[in-house]
Amino acid sequence: MLKQMGRTSQTVLIILYVLTTAKGFEMEIIPAHRVVAQIGGTVILTCNTTGCAFPKFSWRTQMDYPLGGIVSNNKMYSTLTMNPVSTENCNDYLCTVLCNKEKKEKSVKVELYSFPSDPVIETNTSLVVGETATVICKIRDVFPSNHLEVLLKKEEHILHIETFDGDVISTKTETITVAYSFNLATEDNGKEITCVARLQIAGMDFEPKERLTSLKLNANYGPQNTFINASPGNSSMEGHSLKLTCVTESNPPAQVFWRKHLAKETIQHFIENNVLSIPNARFTDSGQYICEVINPVTKKTEKATVNIFIEAPPKNTTLTVFPSSSVKEGESVTISCTAASVPAVQIILEKKIGDVVTTLKTEDGKYTIDKAQLKDAGKYECTFINKFGNHSLDVELVVKVPPQNITVLIYPSENVEEGENVTIMCSTYSNPPSQMILKKVNQDKEIILPSVNGTFTLYNVTKNDTGRYLLDVFNEVGNNVKVIEIAVLGKLEKPDGIMPMIIAFSCVTAIAIPVVAILIYVSRQAKINGSYSLVKALRLKV
Repeated sequence: MLKQMGRTSQTVLIILYVLTTAKGFEMEIIPAHRVVAQIGGTVILTCNTTGCAFPKFSWRTQMDYPLGGIVSNNKMYSTLTMNPVSTENCNDYLCTVLCNKEKKEKSVKVELYSFPSDPVIETNTSLVVGETATVICKIRDVFPSNHLEVLLKKEEHILHIETFDGDVISTKTETITVAYSFNLATEDNGKEITCVARLQIAGMDFEPKERLTSLKLNANYGPQNTFINASPGNSSMEGHSLKLTCVTESNPPAQVFWRKHLAKETIQHFIENNVLSIPNARFTDSGQYICEVINPVTKKTEKATVNIFIEAPPKNTTLTVFPSSSVKEGESVTISCTAASVPAVQIILEKKIGDVVTTLKTEDGKYTIDKAQLKDAGKYECTFINKFGNHSLDVELVVKVPPQNITVLIYPSENVEEGENVTIMCSTYSNPPSQMILKKVNQDKEIILPSVNGTFTLYNVTKNDTGRYLLDVFNEVGNNVKVIEIAVLGKLEKPDGIMPMIIAFSCVTAIAIPVVAILIYVSRQAKINGSYSLVKALRLKV
């Protein structure tokens, strides 16, 4: 029984061998020809066979370097796993398959790169304007580094380019460092420094081929251009608030110290703040104020001073117009200027129209216009003066007048033919500006025509447009009416045909007689001189 089973197994193997060899022994490597992998990743090479019942697999590198991976053989295929991939795996790998006495071999090239992370940018610990700044860009674990290109940019301006395509071929991952130094300016603060790293290997398809990192420059500078801004000004009225602001340019923000220089040459210190407020100023607050600013990084200092004068100009000043600052022509109006009399205040009332200034005589600060006219309109200004200063108030007096100096133009005329257009243009002066309405008086109804900027147009007039028109010009003060008579005539008939012939004959006769006279004159001159120029003769006659 056992002998029979053995014979049966041998028969099956012989049949399987015959079948497989009949198909032909073949092999392949997957991936074929070429593999591109990143260092640290995983690569699996698979060697497959067909047409062989009992293949025998072996792996080696073309230069007999260590495989750097684990081989796993199965019945019909074999795998070489490299995990993680390292620089020693950058080889040509050959898979050899023996099928009985027949041997086949194929190779695949494993090409490696490493470009795992974005660049890292570093700068000096402290960047100070006016000093040298150094920017350092580091690109970690690069392979092969001889294909690396690094650019340093400030905004869009390229500062530095460096390549590493030397004769030395890298055999391991490297950290590449590129440094660039430049003189730091104030305007560099806040600008972006960008490091761009490019790994470009011909024929290798991988992403990304470019990595970049940006860093904003934090430039320490100042203090500089320090000054004190006094609000509302260096001279302030007694009792009013006063605010002094110390303005400086500094990064980081400067520390501010205030002090006041007193008459006895002693120094009084104020709080450390860039704003010094005096809520209720007194005359004794006058003096010189000093702000000193210090940059906590650069330790540089700068000072600024301002002289403050606290004064007491006229107080409680008023300027009133009765009954109103807008009156009709002919009405009475009174302008009053008042102020507290501590100390004594001189009041000056002036009327200003453009560059013309007229000083008006007042009684106890009052000025009365009995009958207001257009010429009285304008700006009135009260000026209050004492030994501490002065103060002014002004008001605009408006005098309203009805429409005046009305001018009416009719184009082409009051008498027109049928089919023509009639344009009526009206101009006037008034305050406030006038409105205009053109009315046609008719027994049955009243027709009102609209105006466009004081212009009325009657289009394609007919005899029905003949008649009387009333031009009403008005504003809120009054109005003025102009009467216009328009006459539309029938079209003239064409003249008899004989008339153009007579006119044409007359014109020809009028031209022919001078021409004959010129020809006679030319002929005579030719006889005398032997020749004569008609052009010259015409010029002389003309």
